Amino acid sequence: MAMASSSLQHAFIFILLGSIRTLALEKYIAAVFEHAVILPESTVNPVSPEEALKLMNQNIDILEDAIQKAAKQGAHIIVTPEDAIYGFFFTRETIYPYLEDIPDPQVNWIPCTDSERFGPAPVQKRLSCLARNNSIYVVANMGDKKNCSYIDPKCPCDGRYQYNTNVVFDSEGKLVARYHKFNLFKGEQQFDIPKEPELATFDTAFGKFGLFTCFDILFHDPAVILITQLSVDTILFPTAWMNVLPHLTAIEFHSAWAMGMRANVLAANTHNPILNMTGSGIYTPSRSEAYHYDAESTNGHLLVAEIYSHPSRFPTPLPTVNWSSYATTVEGFHEGPTFSGFIFHDDFTLCTLGKEADNLTVCQKSLCCHLSYRMVKQEEGELYVLGAFDGLHEVEGQYYLQICTLLKCGSMDLQSCGQATKTAKSSFDFYSLSGTFGTNYIFPEVLLSGIRLAPDLFQVIFLKL
Repeated sequence: MAMASSSLQHAFIFILLGSIRTLALEKYIAAVFEHAVILPESTVNPVSPEEALKLMNQNIDILEDAIQKAAKQGAHIIVTPEDAIYGFFFTRETIYPYLEDIPDPQVNWIPCTDSERFGPAPVQKRLSCLARNNSIYVVANMGDKKNCSYIDPKCPCDGRYQYNTNVVFDSEGKLVARYHKFNLFKGEQQFDIPKEPELATFDTAFGKFGLFTCFDILFHDPAVILITQLSVDTILFPTAWMNVLPHLTAIEFHSAWAMGMRANVLAANTHNPILNMTGSGIYTPSRSEAYHYDAESTNGHLLVAEIYSHPSRFPTPLPTVNWSSYATTVEGFHEGPTFSGFIFHDDFTLCTLGKEADNLTVCQKSLCCHLSYRMVKQEEGELYVLGAFDGLHEVEGQYYLQICTLLKCGSMDLQSCGQATKTAKSSFDFYSLSGTFGTNYIFPEVLLSGIRLAPDLFQVIFLKL
C-alpha cells in the first residue's frame, strides 16, 4: 500500500513538471543582431577549407559575443543576418569551401554533441554549442551543399546543389529548422533555387515561427503562405538589405510588412554602409518595438525587446481588414493637374500639393489614391507630391505593385520627384492616405526625416465593409 502511494506521488510530480516545461508564454524576449561582416579577400580561385573556416570563425566570434549578451538579457531567441558568417561576392566555385551539408531537421540532431554524424560540420557544431551553452534559440544564415547525379535532369554540371540557407538551433542545440532561399537576388549566382518554395516552421512554448530570407519578402511564396495558411506568429528574417529610398528602406518596409501581415518580424540586417546595408528591427503588427539604422558607423548593433507570442490574439484580437472599403466611398476629393515621374524605375502618376490643406485624388489604371491633409509648416523650397503606381516592377526581379505615396521631392524641380531625399523640414498637422487597392496585402509605410520610423505617431485604421 505504501509503495503504491509513492508511485502515484512520483507520477503526479512527473506530470506537473511536464506541464511546467510546456507552459505557453504570452510574451517572450526577442533579439536581433546587425553584424558588420568580416569579408573575405577577393579571389577568382577557391581558398582552402582551412582558410574558409578561419574567416567564418572570426565572424562567429563576433556573433558569439552578441548571443551571450542577448542571453544575459533573458532573450529566448536571437536572429543574425544573411551572409553574416562568410560575406558575399562569390562565384559558384569560390563559395564552395564555405559550404556544409545541412541535413533535414527531422533527423533529430544536436551537432554540439555529435558533430561528425553527417560529415564535417564545424560551423553547425559551433552554432549548436552557442545555442546550447547559452540556452537560447539561434537563427543563422549559411551555405548548404547537396550532391546530385545525372539521373536528376536539373542537377548542375558540377554535380551539386548549393543553397543560401537559414538554420535554427533550439536552446538545447538541436537543429529544428532549415530553409533554402527561394527568391534569389540577381547577384546570387553562386546558389541554386530549390525546386519548390519551402515552408519552414517550428513550434515553441512562445509561439509558432517561420523563416524566409531577404528578397523573399517581396514575393507571395513562401512569405505570405506562412502567415495565411500556416498561421505563423513570428517571421525570422535574416537579410542583407540594400536600402532604396523612398519606399524600400529596410526599417521602413520590414516594419510595414509586419503591420500589413499582422505578424511579428525579427529582421537582422548585415551592416555595411558602403553598400548601403543597415536597418534591423523587432517589429509587431502594432508598432516597432526596437529598430536600428546607422549609415555612418562601421559597428554592429544588438537589439532586445519583449513582444507578444501570438500577435493576432494579444493584447486584443485584430479585426479582418478590408483596406479599400474607405477609399471606394471617398467623396469631396478632386484630381488636380498630373505629371509623370519615375520612382525606382517605375512610372508614377503624380500631383503636387499646392495648398496648406486639401483633399486630393490621383489615379493610375484601376488604382485611385486619396489624400486628406493639413500642413502646419511648409518650408520654403520644399515640394510634396501625391503619387500612384499600378503596374509590373521589372528591376531586380519582377513583381506587381500598387502604390499610393505622399513624398517630398528632391528639389522644386518636378523631375526631382522620386529622387532619394533623407531630410524634410515641413510639418503636417495630419494626413490620411488611402487607395482602391485590388489586394488585401497592403503594407503601410511611414518614414520621417532622418530615416526614422514613427511608431507612436500614426495608426492604420482597420475598416470592414
